[in-house]
Amino acid sequence: MKLYSMPSSGNSYKVRLLLALSGRAYTREDVEYGSPALEAAHRDGHLPFGKAPVLELDDGQLLPESNAILCWLGEGTAFVPEDALVRAEMLAWMFWEQNQHEGTIAVRAALLTYEHRKADATPERLAALLDAGHRNLAVMERRLSGRDWLVGDAVSLADICLYAYTHTAGSKGGFGMERFPAIGGWLARIADLPGYVGLND
Repeated sequence: MKLYSMPSSGNSYKVRLLLALSGRAYTREDVEYGSPALEAAHRDGHLPFGKAPVLELDDGQLLPESNAILCWLGEGTAFVPEDALVRAEMLAWMFWEQNQHEGTIAVRAALLTYEHRKADATPERLAALLDAGHRNLAVMERRLSGRDWLVGDAVSLADICLYAYTHTAGSKGGFGMERFPAIGGWLARIADLPGYVGLND
């Protein structure tokens, strides 16, 4: 398999993290913003939806969208719960990550990090994203209070999915992570998993 991965992106990182935790072999093509590799990936049709990550399967098929890739890679592994209801709960958190969490946590970090996004980083927008992001983090904090994982009794794709942008929410997005001790414990548990790799690994 070949992964077209944007090194700075949490969406790409969540796929790299699952591949590492699963011990799956793959090659990696880094397609960072502004790089010739990104231009080539666009030109050669390797990014069907116009963005990374994309997983190129052994037969050449291209699978876009980070959470779809997670689901495909997770098939038949311990990262997907066997119980149908718990599995549905896992998917609910993954949908929520894309619909709510990413739009605040990741977007604020992007506005503060990427040069080409800084024109949109008005004080008003940054303040609104900070408030909305803290509300989303509070949703996670309530869920994780008194439990180790987001669903069931073991780490699942939901945890890997939400870890990607949450673990840099403070450093990249300026969110007050000291408010969320349950999230802090959860982040530490994921970082202790066998095979773990960091964002910059």
